[in-house]
Amino acid sequence: MSKVKIVFIAFAIEDERMRDFLKGQSLHPRAPFEFIDMSVKAPYDHSWKERVRTRIRRSDGVIALVSKNSLVSSGQRWEIQAAKDEGKRIRGIWAYADDRTQLEGVSTRSWSDTNIASFIDSL
Repeated sequence: MSKVKIVFIAFAIEDERMRDFLKGQSLHPRAPFEFIDMSVKAPYDHSWKERVRTRIRRSDGVIALVSKNSLVSSGQRWEIQAAKDEGKRIRGIWAYADDRTQLEGVSTRSWSDTNIASFIDSL
């Protein structure tokens, strides 16, 4: 049996519904994996950052849901930087079909089962 892969999801809180849809992907019948995230609606404090960093360290990779909201999300920006600092592989997935926002240093693809599965399978 293969090891369950842990994938951290970095997203802007405004894209929470899209995060929920992405988490639904874990029901797909492929190699076992689990999505985790650390969404909060309150200011980010030191203890939140330490808990996030711990979860990112334990993850096999990170999916960043990318949208125009990502440009102003300090929490998502911090999560992505923490993932880079920890040497984790990051895949951006555009949260919306009509939004092709680019984040510096994040290779982003369209939302499709193939793009999500190939990233997870490569971890």
